[in-house]
Amino acid sequence: MAISMTEAAADRVRNFLHNRGKGIGLRVGVKTTGCSGLAYVLEFVDTLNEDDQVFEHDDLKLVVDGKSLVYIDGTQLDFVKEGLNEGFQFNNPNVDGECGCGESFTV
Repeated sequence: MAISMTEAAADRVRNFLHNRGKGIGLRVGVKTTGCSGLAYVLEFVDTLNEDDQVFEHDDLKLVVDGKSLVYIDGTQLDFVKEGLNEGFQFNNPNVDGECGCGESFTV
């Protein structure tokens, strides 16, 4: 079981952590919400929890709780710029469908 990130995502996370001035990495998880049932959650990590799984990317840590890992195992986190829009993109092989607005997914 693992998740990964592209260099573009890693650069963006490094920049955020540098500007923030603290943090050991980025937490990637899911929460129940939206039309399809699940949505991604990103937050900075200052301390680890007991059930956290840690995946290293160079000097960065991607942290996932055990419950979320079931839904995002194999996911690659990317950072994409398209015209004036930019943001993190989740390339999740487990997704069966997404809602029309793209905010939630189902596995």
